[in-house]
Amino acid sequence: MASPILNAVTTYIESQGGGQGLFPTAIDGFSIVRSYQAMMPMRALYRPSLCVVLQGAKEIRFGGDRLDYRAMECLVVSIGLPAAGRIVEASPEYPYVGVLIDFDVVTMRQVLEQLDTPPSPATTSGPCAFVGKVDQPLADCILRLVRMTETPKAIPILAPSVMREICYWLLSGPHGGELCKLALPESNIERVVKAIATLHVNFAQTLRVEQLADVARMSPSSFHQHFKALTSMTPLQFQKQLRLLEARRLMVAEAANVADAAYKVGYESPSQFSREYSREFGIAPKQDVLNQQRLYNEYASRTVRTA
Repeated sequence: MASPILNAVTTYIESQGGGQGLFPTAIDGFSIVRSYQAMMPMRALYRPSLCVVLQGAKEIRFGGDRLDYRAMECLVVSIGLPAAGRIVEASPEYPYVGVLIDFDVVTMRQVLEQLDTPPSPATTSGPCAFVGKVDQPLADCILRLVRMTETPKAIPILAPSVMREICYWLLSGPHGGELCKLALPESNIERVVKAIATLHVNFAQTLRVEQLADVARMSPSSFHQHFKALTSMTPLQFQKQLRLLEARRLMVAEAANVADAAYKVGYESPSQFSREYSREFGIAPKQDVLNQQRLYNEYASRTVRTA
C-alpha cells in the first residue's frame, strides 16, 4: 500500500524544491515531512491529528508514556498536548517520510452523528493517543489528498469530503471507541478538553486546579484524575510545558531574549525560567535557540510553491 502514496508524496516534495523538512500543502491541515536522518526528540505542542508513517519509524513521548510506529502505521492524537516526537529510523537512501492531517472536531462529530451503528466509547479513561494500522480505505484517502495537490482548483470542493471519509474510517475502525470520546458532547473527555483550552489561552496566568475543575464542571479530585489519565501529566506539569514551548517559540521565531520570553509566559524570575528550561529540554535556552533556529528554517518556514 505504501508505494503509490510514497511515489505521489515524493513527486510533490520534488515539486516543492526537494530536500528535507516540513512541506505544507494547499490543503488546509495537510502537510508532509521528509528527513534524511534520525533526529533527537523535538518537544512540540501536538494538535488533534493523524500522523501516518510511509517510510522509516518514529516515536512519541508524552508524560510517562511512549508510542512507537513505523511504515503504514499511524499515530492518532485526540486532544492538543505537549509531547516529544522523534524520528528513529531514517537515512539518505531510505528517508523518513510521513504525512500529517489535522482533525476538525466539528467534522468528527458530524460524521459520528450520521453513523447507523456508532462505536461504543471505551470504558477506560486512558491516554489520548494511540497507534493503529493503516488499512486500504484510509490509504486510498491519503493518496487522493496527495494527488489533489496537482489540481488546486479541486481542493475546496473535494478535500472536505475526503476529510470526512477519513473520520468515517477511523470512527468505524478498531479504535473508534477511543476516538469517538473526543466527539461525544458532555463526555468527561470533552469537559477536560474545555479546561485544557482554558490552559492554552491563559497559560501565563496562575491557575489553580479548582479553577480548571470549575471550567470542566467536575470536582477537583475527579478532574485531576481524568486529566492525568488523558495526558499522563498533572495540570501544573501541562501548564509548565505550555509555557516553556511558547517561550522557545518566542525566542526562535520572534528573536525574543531570554528575559523577555520568561516574563511573557508568566515567569517572575529569568533565572528560575532558565533552570526549568534546561531541566525540560536538557540544554540552556541560548544554546537551544541556536539549534532550534536551524530546525525552524528547515521544518517550519516553507510556504507552498505554486506553478
